[in-house]
Amino acid sequence: MSILTSIVNYYAPLLPYLKHPLALLAIFALANALMIWRLHVMESKGFEGTVLGTLIMPYCSGFANLMFVLVMSKSDSNGGAVIDNSLVNNVTNLTLILGLTALFGAATALPKEKTRQKAQAEFARINRLNLVFTLVALFLFTGTLWALGNDGELNFYDGLILIGLFVFWQILHVIEVLKDNIRKSRTLHWSLLLDLALIAISAYGIYYAVDHLVDWISISRNPLFSFAKIGWFSGLLMVLPNAFIAMYYAHKARPDIVVSSQVGDGHICIPMCIGLYAVIHPIQLPASFQMGSYLILGAGAVHLLAIGILGRIPRVVGVALISAYGYFMYTGLIQ
Repeated sequence: MSILTSIVNYYAPLLPYLKHPLALLAIFALANALMIWRLHVMESKGFEGTVLGTLIMPYCSGFANLMFVLVMSKSDSNGGAVIDNSLVNNVTNLTLILGLTALFGAATALPKEKTRQKAQAEFARINRLNLVFTLVALFLFTGTLWALGNDGELNFYDGLILIGLFVFWQILHVIEVLKDNIRKSRTLHWSLLLDLALIAISAYGIYYAVDHLVDWISISRNPLFSFAKIGWFSGLLMVLPNAFIAMYYAHKARPDIVVSSQVGDGHICIPMCIGLYAVIHPIQLPASFQMGSYLILGAGAVHLLAIGILGRIPRVVGVALISAYGYFMYTGLIQ
C-alpha cells in the first residue's frame, strides 16, 4: 500500500497537465486507436464482414457519443446539444466520409461478381443484401425519431421506444453471429475477454477526455468554442474514430465494412443516444432537428439506391454528398 501511495504522490504533479485541452485530445485519439486495433483483431474471432461493421464497430466509434450523453445528462437543459451531437455525427458519416471515400475510389464498388470465383461472388451478394438491410434500419430509426418528435419534444416513453428499437436490432445481429458460427463449426475465442478488457480501458479514456473537454468548453471564454454550439463541435470531434475506420478499411479494400460502419454508427446515435437522454430528461428539439433528419433520410435513400441498383457509390454521388454536407454545416454552424 505504501508503494502504491508513493507512486501516486510521485505522479500527482502531472495530473493537472492531463486536463489540458491538447492532452485531452491526445487521450481521446489514443483511446480510440486502441479500440479500433482490438476491433480489427476481433474480426478473425467470429465477427466478420458487415456484421463487424454493424454490431461491433458502432460501439467503438460511437462510444464517445454515449459518454457525451452521460456527461450532458448532469443537466436537464442539455437535450438540444445531444440532438445536435447525434445529427452532426450521422450527417457527417453519411455525407462527408462516405462522399470522400467514394470520390477517391475507396467505396466506389463492391467486388464485381462476374470476375470472381463463385464463393467470392456469393460473399459479395450477401454483403450487398446486408448493406441494404442496414440502410433500411436507418430509415426505421430516423423515421421513428422524426415521428416521435413531431410535437417538438421527446419524453420518457419516447426514449423507451427508441432504446427498444436499438436493443431489438442488436439482438438480430447477435443471433446472426451465433448462426454463422454454428454453420462454420466455430466457437468464440477465449481471448475475446482480453480484447473486451482493453476496450474497457479505452472506454474509460474516452469518458475522461469527453468529460473534461466539456468542462473546459463550459468555462472557456473562447468565442470560437461556444458552449451554445457544443453539440456541433462534439459531433465533429466524435466522428474522427469513424473516419479512421473508413480510411483503414478503404485501404484494405473492404468497401462493405466502410459503408456498414458509417451507417451502423448512426444506429448508436439514433436511436440509442437520443433515447437514453430522453429517458433521463425530456428533450426540447432544437431548430436543426428537421433539416438534420431530412438530410439523413435523403442521404440514406441515395446510398440505398446506389448500392441496391449499382452495387457501388459513384464518384458523382460522392460530390453531391459532400456538397450537401457543406450546406448543412454552413446553415447550422456558420450562419
